[in-house]
Amino acid sequence: MHETSTASPHAAQTLSARHRTWILFALSLGGFAIGTSEFASMGLMPNMAAALGVNEPQVGHLISAYALGVVVGAPLLAILGASWQRKRLLLALMGFYALGNLASALGPAYQHMLVFRFIAGLPHGAFFGVAALTAVAISPPDKRGQAVSTIMMGLTLAILLGTPLATWMGQAASWRWAYAAVAVVALATLALLGKFMPAAIDGPKTKPLDELRAFNRLPVWQALLIGAIGFAGLFCVFSYLAPTMLHVTGVSEKWIPLGLAGFGLGGVIGNIGGGWLFDRLRFRAVPVILLGATAMLLLFPLAAGSLWTILLATIAVGMMGALGPVLQSHLMDVAGDAQTLTAASHHAAFNAANALGPWLGGVAITAGLGWTSTGVVGAATALAGVAIYLWAASTLRRPDREACVAT
Repeated sequence: MHETSTASPHAAQTLSARHRTWILFALSLGGFAIGTSEFASMGLMPNMAAALGVNEPQVGHLISAYALGVVVGAPLLAILGASWQRKRLLLALMGFYALGNLASALGPAYQHMLVFRFIAGLPHGAFFGVAALTAVAISPPDKRGQAVSTIMMGLTLAILLGTPLATWMGQAASWRWAYAAVAVVALATLALLGKFMPAAIDGPKTKPLDELRAFNRLPVWQALLIGAIGFAGLFCVFSYLAPTMLHVTGVSEKWIPLGLAGFGLGGVIGNIGGGWLFDRLRFRAVPVILLGATAMLLLFPLAAGSLWTILLATIAVGMMGALGPVLQSHLMDVAGDAQTLTAASHHAAFNAANALGPWLGGVAITAGLGWTSTGVVGAATALAGVAIYLWAASTLRRPDREACVAT
């Protein structure tokens, strides 16, 4: 069995519970900053379009530019930082993130914003990957899933609280202040990590080519595919929630932030549940989550006709976020000597889902299937994720498999 907790045992054991809590809080705060920045453009789309002199689809390209930055930066920075001390790498990544968002706040024109949002997305995946490895390293073996879910909690709270706050700030003052506030939170994360994280909480030093060789394993790619395809359903519904509430539910714009917050609340519940499920079911938690999500997504078209039922539906669909800590923890088991690269690529896969879901939903809507067709499309991608899981599970059962995994 491959040992995934690669920190110095002495360093991890000598940390007090209070010290561990501060480290986990700092890492989660970094996740909150990243999540708020990632989703802020969705809530601020009309404000940014008016201020930059472009239309709303062009602002959507800023969201795509950020996602592209995540996909490019996650493996690239993880490979380049594989030989770095974890504390040093986390500080560098969060400092980079603060600068990227400060540049976004000051971007004078749309063309500059495209570049700055791409740059801001670069450290996203690598930070979450290294943060997850650090959380596992300082936690008891039977609490690994909960440790990862604690880090992911910052991301889910960003949807619940950060994005509505950023939207309010942008509407009350300027959208630029939202990105400036993210830069401040990133700097606070930097200060907390600098103070509380010991340098000894570290993993083995690897060379870039060694990471790439270890990364190129079928179980790793299968887990990443589950995230990239199976999780697309949440983003399919999330991206088109505003027009669905306006044109199908028939409510005013003031209710849209509450609908978005529903996804955040569901994400918080799912994030906690995902860590709990992994600690008990390990990789077998994947089909439990995806089949439950399939049922919720199929019910979404029926729930969209009423305000209160669509709000409940957003919470239920948001609970699909349980897949995050499960796949992140499983990837640590199958990553071998590519721990940093694999953990970072997990977030690249989820950003691929962030691109795939809206695209598939847009195809269905353009074909005349209606706004609520996103639920059915999302259910199809969740079932595709179950199919990939069955393939992956059969791979792990093979006696001649290359990867040593905890089951």
